[in-house]
Amino acid sequence: MKRPSGAERKRHSGRERVPRPGAARSQPPDHGGRLPAALLIPGDEGMGLSALGWQVVHRLLSREPEIAVERFFLGKGFTAPESEDSGKDLKLFPLMAASVSFEEDFLPLLRTLAAAGVPSEKAERPDYPLVLVGGPIAFLNPAPLVPLADAFWVGEAEAGLVDFCLAMKRAVFEGVPKQEFLESVKDMPGLYVPGRTKTPVRRVVALNAHTPLLDCPAVSGFTGPMAAFPDALLLEINRGCPHACRFCAAGFVYRPPRHARMADLIALVEEAAPQKVGLVGTALTDWPDLLPFLRWLAERKTKFSLSSLRADGLTEELLSFLRQCGIRTITLALEGASERLRRAANKKLDAEVFLTAVERAARLGVNHLRVYLILGWPWEGPEDYDELEGFLARIVEARDRGHGAKTREFMRITLGASSLVPKPFTPMQWAPMASEAALVAAQKRLAEMVKRYRGLTLNVDAPFQARLQGVLSRGGEEAFELVRLAAEHGGWKKGMRRFEAETSTILDRERGVDETFPWEVIDVGVTRAALRREYERAARALQSPSCPPGGCAECGLCGMDVWLKAAPKP
Repeated sequence: MKRPSGAERKRHSGRERVPRPGAARSQPPDHGGRLPAALLIPGDEGMGLSALGWQVVHRLLSREPEIAVERFFLGKGFTAPESEDSGKDLKLFPLMAASVSFEEDFLPLLRTLAAAGVPSEKAERPDYPLVLVGGPIAFLNPAPLVPLADAFWVGEAEAGLVDFCLAMKRAVFEGVPKQEFLESVKDMPGLYVPGRTKTPVRRVVALNAHTPLLDCPAVSGFTGPMAAFPDALLLEINRGCPHACRFCAAGFVYRPPRHARMADLIALVEEAAPQKVGLVGTALTDWPDLLPFLRWLAERKTKFSLSSLRADGLTEELLSFLRQCGIRTITLALEGASERLRRAANKKLDAEVFLTAVERAARLGVNHLRVYLILGWPWEGPEDYDELEGFLARIVEARDRGHGAKTREFMRITLGASSLVPKPFTPMQWAPMASEAALVAAQKRLAEMVKRYRGLTLNVDAPFQARLQGVLSRGGEEAFELVRLAAEHGGWKKGMRRFEAETSTILDRERGVDETFPWEVIDVGVTRAALRREYERAARALQSPSCPPGGCAECGLCGMDVWLKAAPKP
């Protein structure tokens, strides 16, 4: 049987661009006279359609008449991919731009290049194709992919990625060799060419000099029934987070935090006319227009869903409205097992406010409450879990009070426990990571607590996967060897067994005060001194203030004010 082309698969699977009402659907691009650019998206279509970063890149490049961009979903990477738009072979594309959001994406990317007949190490690719890696990994820690990537795009695509692609288009059509081209662009803002670019490379940010708002909120360019959020138009409400939780990379590498304008989001929804909208952001309840925007969606009979909410933002008015609109699941983050650990994490959470939010949710008929917890803090001990045991009892009591005598909906509670991965460019970058045995023991202790209560269940991550993520996020170029071993020997577990000695060096020790980190080839804007100060405050369980509403000029604590002033003028 003839294998269907990428275009045919797209037509029959519902994986289509969201058109304006009455607009004609675009045809697969003709590469004549344009730079063929392959956009590589790790994972399958379902996960890819629920990620916004690569869709921003696709939107930018598809608008440029000199570039022909096509999508390649990589799956697990075992087979050579075809273009989702035209069925073309990957090897026809001189530019292969990979959007890498998670460390586990390294393996399908490596496998895909090999399956397509493209050498996975740049040393074996002296000429085109050029493999460009972007996404959060490029400015969190690009080191493990340095042996693979010719270059990295460091920062936001809106801040100059099109310029790079146009420069490459001219070079390709003029017959300029790849190495000569890389030398010519090595100092372009936002580009990191390992071995050529002077480091640290400044992260590029699409900032409006006159306002701290998010001028270009990300939005789905494609939806479909296979997506993790089926058929939902995803909208970026805010980028970054002002609360400065010490474990959260997003709160540090996406500074300054910015909110979208309600008018811009309304325009995006009106253009796409979706049946459902998913609101994406790290601090939804901090957006002052959240409730007005949700009311606007409800008035036009557009369904919506929200990501995690802060307990102190879950007001009676907001939760009542959410219930009126049929929202039945609420997610709250607890993070630390004890008040001491929450202070160490800089999680500004009032226990009484949290319990009030639980009671309110039960009273208003929420039938599923998700509570997030992080295990494996470097300072945690048995006493922290003793405190959690008592707090879980109080959560159940708050739930039962909310039900009262007029119980209509029983609110089940899922406690989701993840393992702490001390990430680059956070105060935790100096911290050791908990051993797999310690994480398993903490999970067992939680399981004993949870089983005592009706309607309370536990969902935990795999400590092995967390440790794997730790190696790939904190390692240097030597961590590429782990990816290569995993590709050659059948997966991550076999690769990790062969990488055991290096794993211990990367994860199981506290880093030295003055130790140079492999990720410091990037300058994200927050100073090393500020991160170290926060690490030392964490060890003493001292909280620090959140970013001020007026922006970096009002603060000066982390160095972003100076960094922003030194930004190159457009």
